Amino acid sequence: MTEFASSLPAQAPANPFDRLCWIMERLLGPGGCPWDREQTHASLRQYLIEEAYEVCDAVETEDFEHLKEELGDVALQVVFHSALAQREKRFGIEEVLEGICAKLIRRHPHVFGQTVAETASQVLVNWEEIKTREKAENRRDESLVAGLPRHLPALQKAHRVQEKVARVGFDWPDVAGTIGKVREEFDELAHEFEPREENPNRRQRLSEEMGDLLFALVNVSRRMDVQPEEALQAACARFSERFRRIEKRAREKGKALSGMTLEEMDELWEEAKRETGE
Repeated sequence: MTEFASSLPAQAPANPFDRLCWIMERLLGPGGCPWDREQTHASLRQYLIEEAYEVCDAVETEDFEHLKEELGDVALQVVFHSALAQREKRFGIEEVLEGICAKLIRRHPHVFGQTVAETASQVLVNWEEIKTREKAENRRDESLVAGLPRHLPALQKAHRVQEKVARVGFDWPDVAGTIGKVREEFDELAHEFEPREENPNRRQRLSEEMGDLLFALVNVSRRMDVQPEEALQAACARFSERFRRIEKRAREKGKALSGMTLEEMDELWEEAKRETGE
């Protein structure tokens, strides 16, 4: 028996998931944790988002010990929200689990029913059709583009919207069409930016045209099978690494960046690119 196991309260359930639920009840109950007892669904939202991103980081670095830990943190958030809902007499963890089990069986008729789906693309088409029927039965918004989280990162949301409509054929026939659309949107943005008579709606129009251009760029990424969110994150990381090198070289020269010309900084930038093999 490990030191941790021997320190468990005698009444703690043996099953780890039951134990997690038991711990959560103790934390929220009389004599429990003052911080936990003050939390609400709204106050916990930021932690769920942060934990999800921690999982993504662990997957990217293939740090499986870290992944194991972060998945536990996500599980805690699920149990925490469920325990709060139980106290509000809305639902409990059992109903959460029943719901996801029923959904998985319902949306995999090619496994649990008679539907045939031999490819991943066929599975996705069936999945969207089943979701649409479910929305109709529950009197929810039946649109293909409904149901995406409002706070989903914009690049990721654009990618998901485009994926959804492409499954019913609303898509460019090839990547050349998406590239042409980018050129078109860029020209419209440039045209809107040109000096002209004062227009009180100019800022709004620029914002709209910039949004259209970004949306079109995401479409190019999708057709090239590139995740735009990941691509931009990687670009930010590369830029930051190069800029750190510029700062380092400037210090070595005894100069401050604020006192250097753009040409001097650009020279250091090109040097940094060569050093990183780009």
